[in-house]
Amino acid sequence: MSQETCTLATKLIRGMGSSFKSCNCARQSRCPHPYAIRYRDASGRQREETGYFTQQGALDRLAEIYDEKRNTPRPQAELKRELGKQRFGAYASTWLTRQRHYTDGSNRTVNQLLQSQILPALESRRVNTFTSTVVEDFIISMEEGNVGLATQQNAFDTLKKILLDARRKGAIPEDPFAGVIPPEYIPRQVTIPTLDEIHALKDTASDPLRLLIDLMSGCGHRNGEGYAANKLLVQGHPDHGRGRMDGPQEHRHDVPHLPASHIRLHRPRRQGPQRGALTP
Repeated sequence: MSQETCTLATKLIRGMGSSFKSCNCARQSRCPHPYAIRYRDASGRQREETGYFTQQGALDRLAEIYDEKRNTPRPQAELKRELGKQRFGAYASTWLTRQRHYTDGSNRTVNQLLQSQILPALESRRVNTFTSTVVEDFIISMEEGNVGLATQQNAFDTLKKILLDARRKGAIPEDPFAGVIPPEYIPRQVTIPTLDEIHALKDTASDPLRLLIDLMSGCGHRNGEGYAANKLLVQGHPDHGRGRMDGPQEHRHDVPHLPASHIRLHRPRRQGPQRGALTP
């Protein structure tokens, strides 16, 4: 499209928008400052974009936006408008309902992030008002609140999934993450102790710590359950390989035993069963 055609289109077509420079230079046509454009998006909200170093580039962008609005069917445009007017809290709730592939644990995690970090700051904001500045302000608010980096990253990732879903549906006209530097959590390196190191730790550890070491190396995520049981009340049941904690009925529950193969590998050096230790 030539310069003449673009200029004529800008003058003749109502609602196409306008291009301008916001500087105070006397001869704006020759100054190095970029052009900006102002237009109304599909939801009817006025928008501005800047960073166009030639008037031709600004006019081409206006023509592109106008053609997109003109070629969008009215029902689709109305749907985008309605989605854009929704409050973020309501949109996030419906978004989470649609994530049928999420497990119960994933749902709990996302809900916790929404309730503790995201919704307190963004719940009442309309979806079509999200920009990169809003996202940056959200990250800054978490930093000022001394939120841990791991939580910051998880909250940012959750917000990004929701807003990109809204953008795919046309509720957000611009990419709200353009130029945004996300929080980055770098976990500390985890060193797994060798078998000799485990034995060395157990030789100098107290009885409770020795039991905890056995549980952490043998039962994984069940260590909390086993450690919470009174070690003097755990009795073995060879019929099914599990133990039961004696006590009031409402507090009784099965406690897993260490796998036999693991116990053979990690058997303490001292001979004879120790009082209160879990035995196969």
